[in-house]
Amino acid sequence: MVKLLNKEVQHYINANLKTDLHSLLLKKSPFPEVSMQEIVQQIKGKQVAERKFPFLLKEGILFPPQLSLEQSSSEKTALYKSGILKGKKFIDLTSGFGIDAYYLSQNFDNITLVEQNTGLLKIVENNWAVLDRKATFINLKLEDFLDENQEHFDVIYLDPARRDEQKNKVFLLEDLSPDILEIQEKLRSFSNQVVIKLSPLIDLKYLVSVLPGISGIDIIALKNDVKEVVVFLSNENTGKIICNCVNLDSGESVFSFTFGEEETAESEYSEPENYIYIPNHSILKAGAFNLISQKFSLKKLHPNSHLYTSAEKVGNFPGRILEMESVDSKSIKKKGQFNIIAKNYPLKPEEIKKKYGLKDGGDQYLIFTQSKKGKIILKSV
Repeated sequence: MVKLLNKEVQHYINANLKTDLHSLLLKKSPFPEVSMQEIVQQIKGKQVAERKFPFLLKEGILFPPQLSLEQSSSEKTALYKSGILKGKKFIDLTSGFGIDAYYLSQNFDNITLVEQNTGLLKIVENNWAVLDRKATFINLKLEDFLDENQEHFDVIYLDPARRDEQKNKVFLLEDLSPDILEIQEKLRSFSNQVVIKLSPLIDLKYLVSVLPGISGIDIIALKNDVKEVVVFLSNENTGKIICNCVNLDSGESVFSFTFGEEETAESEYSEPENYIYIPNHSILKAGAFNLISQKFSLKKLHPNSHLYTSAEKVGNFPGRILEMESVDSKSIKKKGQFNIIAKNYPLKPEEIKKKYGLKDGGDQYLIFTQSKKGKIILKSV
């Protein structure tokens, strides 16, 4: 690891950031003590850091293998979570590459990082020294640490591995590593607040049904792409679960509600009026289909379309707002350029493009969907 920090090696890495990595791997390393695979790993790391965690683009920072880079939170999602947590003692039981730990621990005096991968933990130790951040680094399996631990922490954080032994993705809590259901009581005996990062694909109703003590669920999207579901367990839970739908880098406000409100919410239905509203993906993930209609006084087009409408424009809506009109399919000119959206419609966007001879892109939108009266096509005004 130290050899990778050699000035000549670092200069070579920085000089080849735009070089094709496959061709680079076929070459012999110019440094006897550093393999070309190690060099390419650092180049890949810098490339990922440029878009995912630019704060690490500093001299002396080292990067782990590809899988650890993929599994790490982005700087933006980690920064969001850092604004939620504070206290004196923080521990990350699955620190990995340490992105979440670096940001989440900023409001704590005492920081502990637990990681079973020795090489990965050494990389994090090196990087935190470069970043002038102090922590206690513990090289143990999470289960072994929990068996030995006698300390109490203000916040416990963990991001369980979501792949099985065959490297296939898994989502159920009992299939994760560690098994959350198996260790939940022990975790809560060491802290009043446990925070768990989970897959964006996890089913929220399943989550609430199998994991007691949930006080909050944050669904975090970045530019309308849901990245993670974060669960907050509290020993002082009141029985209410606050769900926050967050769409970072969008300028949209957070949509918050109490889990269970959707069951009692009702939508009014209407044919399309002047404005069409498309909720962001964090809200769709939360399943707040009637609640969003009720809270913003919008009418729904169809129970399964999840599109909303109003005659007058409603501000501060967490999603896209388009001024549109209903059109006949015969009025759609071939080779026209549109952003095509299909919701609750028999054809997918690719099939619609082929059928009508349309091109992707431009400023205009076409929405193919259904109202209660049947299939409709909406076009930007």
